[in-house]
Amino acid sequence: MNAAEQATNLELTSKIATVVNLFKSEFPDARSDLKPWTNDPDTRELVDPDSIDIGFHFPGVSRSLQSRSILIQIRFHEDPLNGDRACIGVEAAGFDHRGKQWHLSTIENWSFVGAVQPSPEVGEKLKSFCREIIRVFNQG
Repeated sequence: MNAAEQATNLELTSKIATVVNLFKSEFPDARSDLKPWTNDPDTRELVDPDSIDIGFHFPGVSRSLQSRSILIQIRFHEDPLNGDRACIGVEAAGFDHRGKQWHLSTIENWSFVGAVQPSPEVGEKLKSFCREIIRVFNQG
């Protein structure tokens, strides 16, 4: 779900801002998009209400990232027994004018899958960024 819609209280808003700042500290040319999903019925049907989704767009194609836009989905799971909501992982995907070029899931095996992949150095930066996201959302 769009990060702008998930920012319902000060704590969540602060954590979303932290994620944006963490990404921009690694990739200063990126522009953040807190509403990466359009508000039409078809898209709404696909959106996960238990995620916080943020887009990052570059002024052109980033050769090291092999994409022009990155979609970050922070995934959550609510424990039905105690109502706790925990970040279970991050999904990241890189897009260019041809569509999705690569995907990274911290829920699965932390490896890049796709037609192309970010450079090894930038791939490690993205993985480190994902670890920081999980830390930010799961700290007390």
